[in-house]
Amino acid sequence: MTAYFMGVDLGSTTAKAVVVGGEGAILGTGIAAMGAVSRRGMGKAIRSALDQAGVAEGELSGIVSTGYGRRLVPGVQRTFTEITCHARGTAAMSPGVRLVIDVGGQDSKAITVDASGLVEDFAMNDRCASGTGRFYEVLARAVECDIGELGALALRGTRDLEVSSMCATFAETEIVSLLAQGMPTADIAASVHRAIASRTLALVAQVGRRVPAVLTGGVAKNPAAVHFLSLALDAPVRVPAQPQITGAYGAALLAMESAAGTDAAARREGDADFSAPMFPHQHSGAAHSCAGCEGTAAGTVHLGSVIGTRRPSPAAG
Repeated sequence: MTAYFMGVDLGSTTAKAVVVGGEGAILGTGIAAMGAVSRRGMGKAIRSALDQAGVAEGELSGIVSTGYGRRLVPGVQRTFTEITCHARGTAAMSPGVRLVIDVGGQDSKAITVDASGLVEDFAMNDRCASGTGRFYEVLARAVECDIGELGALALRGTRDLEVSSMCATFAETEIVSLLAQGMPTADIAASVHRAIASRTLALVAQVGRRVPAVLTGGVAKNPAAVHFLSLALDAPVRVPAQPQITGAYGAALLAMESAAGTDAAARREGDADFSAPMFPHQHSGAAHSCAGCEGTAAGTVHLGSVIGTRRPSPAAG
């Protein structure tokens, strides 16, 4: 009898679900953007994935969830952190990857992985909208461009304008000022993309530049974001065929491996997330706000032992 497994990534702005078969092949996917950590969006994504796979919910042999809203997903056997799931899913989609850069709606991550797709190190910025999907939305609104056309607009830019603020609040004011000076929207869009890539490079520096590098998340569908990040890294940046579902796909693969009791699952046992808070910084006395930011991007956030990283084998002593 064929076994089916599902991974659900309930993020800050988008819900993703993936159904895989017993060999890990993707049978169905669902993506829904319906507001912040939306239960309706989650339900829509799950139904879409199940319908596409031709699988009833009762036929699932295992469900793993991840993302900001991972505790809200019904019927899960366990949850894993986003870092682990993105690393697992991206390694499966892009074999050989050594650096995963994931840009979500409200956070960004840089993850280094080993040859087995296990996390070696990571850095995360979840306190500032700088360089996230939300920041691109601010830019699109300011230059009166559809978000889907923003990348093409930026690629037409030829001048490098000064964009000093990477705060989503202050940057909009700066963009409006550039528009008032008569600067072309293409140059403004290109300059902001270039500045975002520079900030992303600073995040990568926390874990170390590795190649091959892969960009995931909704921002990976923006060709200008890929182009300017490649320039900043001085190396090509790969984009998976379905960059938004890498976390959900990784969760589905972890559900499959956990059910099978494979060596891969055992090596990730320390990554299982049974006690990590949904918003880790809330328990450290730091507020998720722009208070005292003064327009500069917040430092990266290291979650410490919440995420298990690659461990030496027992034979290594």
